[in-house]
Amino acid sequence: MAATLEQISTFLDNRGWKYEVDEENNRIITGVYAENLENFLIVIQLDEDGEFFKLFAPQVLTGVQDHEHKDAILQTMLCISWETKMLQWEYDPSDGEIRAIIEFPLEDSLLTERQFNRCLSGLVQIVDDVAMPRLKEVMETGEDPGDEDMGERLLLTLQEEAPGLLVMLEKAMEARKRRGTLPVEE
Repeated sequence: MAATLEQISTFLDNRGWKYEVDEENNRIITGVYAENLENFLIVIQLDEDGEFFKLFAPQVLTGVQDHEHKDAILQTMLCISWETKMLQWEYDPSDGEIRAIIEFPLEDSLLTERQFNRCLSGLVQIVDDVAMPRLKEVMETGEDPGDEDMGERLLLTLQEEAPGLLVMLEKAMEARKRRGTLPVEE
């Protein structure tokens, strides 16, 4: 039941995207306009006769190999992987290329259009909105500003995973404030 380039082409057609099919390398090449990445190229590749799916953005960052803040850049990439779902980072030590990738085995399963769209949207959103502003800052300063939106995403996740929990927490905190037993931050 492996995925095919034709199937993925249909998914991209449904989104109205332009793309090139590279049958020789069993991949599709496309791209998007992005706010924080000048040339956001996306490669959709099928390996193992379509039983292994890869979606990646090559050359998200280059020149990291000899960069003065290389350690901070690589550490920030690991932090971003820890803080987000699906996205992984790859580093080529021979030329310093950084790529963002989502990959997983399909084996005998079908790749659904919904799965594909989540992967594609996730790659674009995480790389452009979350990772690139943060990585650019690290490249300039050597300091990771951290994920400023992490608290907001945590609240959204709580809201989605446990509806009503935020309201209960808010009421509990208000009750503690009234009793004067809320922990004091230093």
